[in-house]
Amino acid sequence: MSDLATKPDLDSAMDRHRTELTGYCYRMLGSAFDAEDAVQDTYIRAWRSYDRFEGRSSLRSWLYRIATNVCLDLLAAGKKRARPMDLTAPQHQASAVLSERPEVTWLEPVPDGRVIPQTADPAELALAKESVRLAFVAALQHLPAKQRAVLILREVLAWKADEVATLLDTTVASVNSALQRARATLAGTRIRPSDPADPLDAGQAELLERYLAAFEAYDIARLTTLLHEDAVLSMPPFDLWLQGHEDIAAWHLNQGIGCRGSRLIPTTANGMPAFGQYRPAESGPGHTPWALQVLEISEGRIVGLNAFLDTERWFPLFGLPERLG
Repeated sequence: MSDLATKPDLDSAMDRHRTELTGYCYRMLGSAFDAEDAVQDTYIRAWRSYDRFEGRSSLRSWLYRIATNVCLDLLAAGKKRARPMDLTAPQHQASAVLSERPEVTWLEPVPDGRVIPQTADPAELALAKESVRLAFVAALQHLPAKQRAVLILREVLAWKADEVATLLDTTVASVNSALQRARATLAGTRIRPSDPADPLDAGQAELLERYLAAFEAYDIARLTTLLHEDAVLSMPPFDLWLQGHEDIAAWHLNQGIGCRGSRLIPTTANGMPAFGQYRPAESGPGHTPWALQVLEISEGRIVGLNAFLDTERWFPLFGLPERLG
C-alpha cells in the first residue's frame, strides 16, 4: 500500500527523502550541483509518473529507483570526475606548471547538511560521513555505473540484495556478482585513510587551531610541522598537485605567497574539517574569497590539503560570506 493518501501529499513526502537522495546522487556523480539537479529531475519524473505508482513498493524505494535511472542516464556518456592525483603525477615546486581543466573534470566538495541525513544512531552517522569523504567518492568513480549503484545501495545504505535486484530489474545473483567486482576494484584503488573528524576530538580540535593560527600568521615552518611527511596539496581546477613538506612549503613561499595575510573561516565538507580562505583584497580594505580548503587528517597530522579555488561556486553553497571586512 502506498505511503501517500493523495497526490497533493507527494511534495511533502518527497521532501522528507531529499537529503538522503542527494547524498546517494552525490556518491554516484561526484558533483554537489549535479546531485541536486538529479534529485530535482527525480521529483519531476515522479510527479509525471505518479499515476502509474500503485504502491507496490514504498515511496522511498520508488524514488531511489527513479534517482538511479537519472544517474545512470547522466553517466551513460562515460564521463567520471576525479581528483588531480587521479590524473597526473606530482610536480615539484621549482618546475610546477598550473594547467587548468574544465569544471566537469573535478570531483566536487559538498556541505555535510546537503547529503547527510540527521540520525540518532551514531554508527549510521559515522558511516554516512565516511562514505562522502573525498577519497571514497573519488574511488567510486573508478567503478562502472551499475556497480557503483550496487555498492552504494548494499554497502552504504544497507539495502538487501533482493531489494537492489528489484530496483535494478535484475537478479540477486547479478547483484552479488556486481558487488564482488566492485569490492575487488576498490581493493585495488589506493584510498588514503583519514580519520573521522565531525565531531572533532580534542586532538583534532587542537590540530586545527594550530593550523589556523599558523596559516593566518603565514608561519610556513610552523604549518609544515602539522603535515604528514607525504602530505598532498591540490588546487582544482588546476591539475597540479604537490607532495611532501619541502614542495608544499616552497609553494606557499613562492607561487602561493599571495596567501600571506589570509583569514580562515571554519566550516565542514564531506564529513571533514574545512575553511573558507580569504586573501587580502587587491584594492581597498578587507579580504576576498580565494579557496575552500578541505583538510584530511590521519593519526594527528594533516595528510591532505584540498584547495578548491572556484569560490563563486563554493562559497554560496557553503554559506560563506562574500567578503570579510
